[in-house]
Amino acid sequence: MPPPPVEFDIAIVLGAKVLPDGSPSPALRRRVRHAVGLVRAGIVAELLMSGGPVRHPVPEAEIMRTLALAEGVAPERVHVETGSVNTRGNARLSAAIVAARGWRRVVVVTDAYHLPRALFLFRRHGLAAAGSAARPERPGYEWWCAHLREVFAMLKTLWREVAAR
Repeated sequence: MPPPPVEFDIAIVLGAKVLPDGSPSPALRRRVRHAVGLVRAGIVAELLMSGGPVRHPVPEAEIMRTLALAEGVAPERVHVETGSVNTRGNARLSAAIVAARGWRRVVVVTDAYHLPRALFLFRRHGLAAAGSAARPERPGYEWWCAHLREVFAMLKTLWREVAAR
């Protein structure tokens, strides 16, 4: 009996902080680990790592690709978008790649606190994507700070999007 078809053609994995020494932050590792789990479970066919060089010269997407390959994902199933430096850029540049490749069923992978704003921006850029949240094993102080920061980031995003009209 053949395996069931995948639910999504592509998972767009959003970047996160790269540490000064070039190693991935816990958030970056968590997002990649979650996306790799979706591939292993047969839910997602391929991965698009999205993130440019924000605070480190190596693009977040390249570091994420290295992590996914180390976890056993085949190289031909891992793609990179290395030009974005924020969530809006992730959405804009990834949407263009998705359209060019003809992918139809898309899921965005990021942290739970980031997912509402990310999906809002992806939809603003014409990509009706589902979302899948990478969750920390044990929420701590940094997790709560990230949630609080995201409230203000969402307000800023809404303001910019309304003002852009």
